[in-house]
Amino acid sequence: MSKPLAALCLGALLASCAGGPGGTARERFYRSLKPQANPSAVIATELAFAREAREKGQWTAFHKFAAEDAVMFVPGAVAARPWLSRQENPRQPLQWQPHQVWSSCDGSVSVTRGAWQEADGTTGYYTTVWQRRGRPGAEEKHRWLLSQHDTLAEPLAEPDIIRTQVADCTPGDLPAAFEAAQADRDANADAMGLGLAEGYGESRDRTLVYRYRVAPDHSRVVSVFLRRGDSMEEVLRSEVAAPAGG
Repeated sequence: MSKPLAALCLGALLASCAGGPGGTARERFYRSLKPQANPSAVIATELAFAREAREKGQWTAFHKFAAEDAVMFVPGAVAARPWLSRQENPRQPLQWQPHQVWSSCDGSVSVTRGAWQEADGTTGYYTTVWQRRGRPGAEEKHRWLLSQHDTLAEPLAEPDIIRTQVADCTPGDLPAAFEAAQADRDANADAMGLGLAEGYGESRDRTLVYRYRVAPDHSRVVSVFLRRGDSMEEVLRSEVAAPAGG
């Protein structure tokens, strides 16, 4: 084949890869990727979130990284973005560091837990539920869906490395035993007339589930379940007592 003809063929090939009904080659490549867990990206987002709080202000950062339907506890459950838009940044923001990450198999939902500190020496732990949005690759981003924290008498021990756990890749319906147990718990709560406010979420592949319940006295429980074979294992349970003074 002559050099001019080879160059012409190569140009035609590149042109076909660059456009067409399916978009650019890069766009088609990203669409072909199977979603998967990426705890490192979640950790990077968490660190960027904390840095934004230090540099731009605590509530400014919370608002920037919040999903449109994000929920937080103040101490009752509220829609986060409207509440945050009314807050003024404290002069000295919280500092926090992730210690552990749990992720669904497909990476669509992840949960972080870590330590926080205030300037006056108060310390505690936090839990954040993250949702991945956008296509896999450079265009994806994580935004938080649920944020909760509580104080501790002693600070959390800092781990040598940030621990990660990824759910087993078992797509499909949730295990029947898990769904039955959740239904029974809901029925018992309704029968007791506890007046609980509650929320529920799951990853797209249903390998990670989270839920929260808030009692009228604003005590709450946040639980996270991860797929393990044919069952859902409760990997995180945070119980927060009612605030002092009611």
